[in-house]
Amino acid sequence: GYKTVFNTKDVWIGFRNSLFYTVVGTSINIVMTVMAAYSLARPDVPCRNGIMLLFTFTMFFNGGLIPTFILINQLHMVNTIWAILIPNAFNVWNMILARTYFQSTPKELREASSLDGAGEVQHFFQILMPVCKPIIAVLALWQFVGMWNSYFDAMIYLNDANLQPLQLVLRSILVQNTPQPGMIADIQSTAEMSKVAELLKYATIVVSSLPLLIMYPFFQKYFDQGIMVGSVKG
Repeated sequence: GYKTVFNTKDVWIGFRNSLFYTVVGTSINIVMTVMAAYSLARPDVPCRNGIMLLFTFTMFFNGGLIPTFILINQLHMVNTIWAILIPNAFNVWNMILARTYFQSTPKELREASSLDGAGEVQHFFQILMPVCKPIIAVLALWQFVGMWNSYFDAMIYLNDANLQPLQLVLRSILVQNTPQPGMIADIQSTAEMSKVAELLKYATIVVSSLPLLIMYPFFQKYFDQGIMVGSVKG
């Protein structure tokens, strides 16, 4: 089963696309989310409560599938990589957790960096980011898992098979019970075809889960600390 999966071109194309969407999308999301969270965590930012209400409003009310598709189409992003990257570039819930974490950092840290002549940019990247590794690791892990497992956006916006992620290939095998052409072309018996189809399902599931299994040990030391601070302070 594994040999057949790894010899299937569509699986490799989907794996490459999923890896690209997940790594690039997670990077964009973390940068946007953390910068917004830091800005709204500052007590001297005007109208920050009103801005937070606007962000929170989008968590409960959105435009819906059809208006969103019309917007993506009018922006000429249908059947492009931007249809996957841009709509997932910001996550309000992650921003709230990061904002709560930033608010829990000692105010004396900013005062000390100011006395040493550090500006906002220097304080953010050189002082605050190393201190906030736990929450950044947690947000990166959540976003990575979410984007890696996501298939609905790709199913709606991507028609080109060369742009589709691994999850659509997996969905075709699991839900539609239709292995990719060439996987079982040499099997004549219907019973044997069914047996091989089941074998390919489980092999594909394991292959698609490998990146997540590899990531978790590296993020484990940050995970407990980051999520506990966000939950207690929130």
